[in-house]
Amino acid sequence: QVQLVESGGGLVQPGGSLRLSCAASGSIFGINAADWYRQAPGKERELVAKITEGGRTNYADSVKGRFTISRDNAKNTMYLQMNSLKPEDTAVYYCNAKLGPYFYWGQGTQVTVSS
Repeated sequence: QVQLVESGGGLVQPGGSLRLSCAASGSIFGINAADWYRQAPGKERELVAKITEGGRTNYADSVKGRFTISRDNAKNTMYLQMNSLKPEDTAVYYCNAKLGPYFYWGQGTQVTVSS
């Protein structure tokens, strides 16, 4: 059974940093394309960052310059480095990864930015 297991969320003060991880297991395929989404209370899920099979990255305007998406093929893990965090970054963060021909979702991890 393919699983994406997220970790790294938590409570951080404004201006702080967190690194989210999303580890894939149970698949014969590695992570190629992958995205991070987030969903704040009362809001729709939004795309935060994406990385293509070729390694190109794109970011939502709200996080550009502060967040970095990356992928470690040897560990079959993707990451979201989040710096200069703001209260409006508070949300549940979800990874979405393409392994072989299929897409899978992580279970979500809570990020709370508050003083």
